[in-house]
Amino acid sequence: MALPMTEIGGYQVSRLMCGSNSFFGFSHISAARDAWIRRTYTDELIIEIMSAGALLGINCFISGPLPRFVRIREAIEKQTGVHTVWFATPSGKDLAELKEGIRATADLGAEFCMPHTCWTEAYLDVANMEVRGYPEAAELIRKLGMVPGLSNHRPESLRAVVKQNYDCATLTLPFNSDGFLCSVETDWTARLIQDRPLPIISIKPLASGRIQPPTGFSFVYRHIKPTDTVAVGVLSREEIEEDVKLALQYMGASGAPVQTDLTMSRSKAALVK
Repeated sequence: MALPMTEIGGYQVSRLMCGSNSFFGFSHISAARDAWIRRTYTDELIIEIMSAGALLGINCFISGPLPRFVRIREAIEKQTGVHTVWFATPSGKDLAELKEGIRATADLGAEFCMPHTCWTEAYLDVANMEVRGYPEAAELIRKLGMVPGLSNHRPESLRAVVKQNYDCATLTLPFNSDGFLCSVETDWTARLIQDRPLPIISIKPLASGRIQPPTGFSFVYRHIKPTDTVAVGVLSREEIEEDVKLALQYMGASGAPVQTDLTMSRSKAALVK
């Protein structure tokens, strides 16, 4: 069964999208794991994993504007026939540097340009509920043929976008059952997502590996809108295949329980006899 889709900025995108931290060594676990990831994840391995996802209906991903991703998504399309929509997240220490990143992002062919949370949070003015400089950045993004959005970790940014009526098609927000990297309690985050009209990309749904997938996907999909999507990082083809099965169940696309392989150890032997 195909993954349900949502519309963001005029594009039809799957309600499960591929994250990228787990490909590039941002594990949120340890420096040792980061080093192992960077040594292990070649372009070829990333292509294998994302191609498996594309064949199952994942047609979008979010990452920094890295030139290597041009080749990666060209290879995915060649292998699967699926064009992956790119939500790219340039950054910069100030607006001028961000604009350089926006231009570089356009040159790479990304459909969406979402200034990274390191820029967004630096220019978030909570007192006036605005993101200083964003309207100018969004104007440049539109001029260069991309759809503007914001990569973000702060729920206040969501309120600022709505209050100021910014040209912002979507915004990321960490959301998971553990509250990992969430600025406020999970019920507050859920209410903010539900009450705001724009589609939200929920990130860190499994808290960077701290939450088991059935628990994580069940919680997130139960609390977001049908117009929202979820970005998840994966480490293997098997993980992305399992994630799609779970996402289908918890989005209501399939009523039957998903039978996933459980981890096994000697301490669980009595549970299966």
